[in-house]
Amino acid sequence: MVRVLVPASTANLGPGFDCVSLSLALHNEVTLEAGGEGLEIIVRGAGAASIPRDERNLVYRAVHLVLTHLGFSADGLTINVSCGIPPARGLGSSAAAIIGGMLAADQLCGQKLTRRQLLELAVQIEPHPDNLAPALLGGFTVAVRTSAGVECIRLEPPLDLRVAAAVPRYELRTDDARAVLPVTVTHADAVYNVGRAALLVAGMAAGDSSLLKTAMKDRLHHPYRAQLVPGLMDVFQAATNAGALGVSLSGAGPTIVALCRGSADTVAESMCRAFERNSIDADPLVLEVDRSGAILLEETG
Repeated sequence: MVRVLVPASTANLGPGFDCVSLSLALHNEVTLEAGGEGLEIIVRGAGAASIPRDERNLVYRAVHLVLTHLGFSADGLTINVSCGIPPARGLGSSAAAIIGGMLAADQLCGQKLTRRQLLELAVQIEPHPDNLAPALLGGFTVAVRTSAGVECIRLEPPLDLRVAAAVPRYELRTDDARAVLPVTVTHADAVYNVGRAALLVAGMAAGDSSLLKTAMKDRLHHPYRAQLVPGLMDVFQAATNAGALGVSLSGAGPTIVALCRGSADTVAESMCRAFERNSIDADPLVLEVDRSGAILLEETG
């Protein structure tokens, strides 16, 4: 039996659309056991009722991919998933499922794959590596898919960085959030985001959180997805007024995250009150940065 712990993540961080992400200390746990009869999938926790328990299950699909890639049988499996990451909220639940299944399957086979190889396999299920990279590696990541594979770098964010989140109590599917994005953007907006994305990465590399207020600004998806997240700009302003270093829609949304130093609780509550003023119920969360990524908890038998 293998048990794996996988963190949540916030992608599309600020201006880093589809490439820049941060790992969060909110976790799913995946247990994988071989030797039974048929396939049994048990799911508990956040959003469990909506998660498939058959071959459509993302953890199973990831396990199956690794086992067949390594030449092992995918028959007779028991998969147990404990979900701490709410699905369809922009917190990387799908990536956590994929990475959890892959790492567990690799451990079951004797740890034959490197983390880079696991990431390359993972994009066969999820084409965008921005959530996959922090789920696997932890910390602050930049991940880009190229014709030759995935290019990824991990940086250690400032040690005092915390994340305040306001998590609305409704789901927003990634496909719906992508559908509102324009096919083209202006040159001015592209330049705006390129500069701030570079500043964000430079600030993280230098450990200079004072740059985040400017570096977290975006024109590529926030203005368009605001129609799907009532009160988005009000919540942004509430976070800034409460002392946030920078604020962003998390992934495709509807969760909003704010990077903080010492005022994370106040920021989270302020964001939720702003949502409430826009008739949206949301729950506050204060999270540390997960700096380990996916880890093996135990292996028996």
